[in-house]
Amino acid sequence: MNFSRALTVLAAALLLPLAANAADLRVTVSDGPVASATLYVALFATAEAMAADKPLASQTLPMRDGTAQLVFIGLPQGHYALKSFADENGNGKLDTNLVGLPTERYGFSNDAKGRMGPPGFDAAAVQLDADSSIAFRLH
Repeated sequence: MNFSRALTVLAAALLLPLAANAADLRVTVSDGPVASATLYVALFATAEAMAADKPLASQTLPMRDGTAQLVFIGLPQGHYALKSFADENGNGKLDTNLVGLPTERYGFSNDAKGRMGPPGFDAAAVQLDADSSIAFRLH
């Protein structure tokens, strides 16, 4: 076996355990606005990251007829929480009224709801052990 081939085999063998523990998370978000809107989705791996609004990954995509589908690829196994909102006016942020309540549609994985604020990580967390699909609605 030549050196180049041996190096390729070694690299593949070293990466195999990482790939075996990676999973894809397929997400469907529904009940968005029927009119044109951009969906913002943030994925959090810890309660601290969610509280600090520091996502592990995020995606932005157009909603079509109030629905969007996306995939987070190659995530390590573990617990994850997602939060999202539909930007209906194109300003790139979740708009709120004078008392801080959202005026655009938003949602969390597990359809979690908070009391006097957003839900906590544990309420929204989903377990990812293998390729999985989840769905949640915007409110």
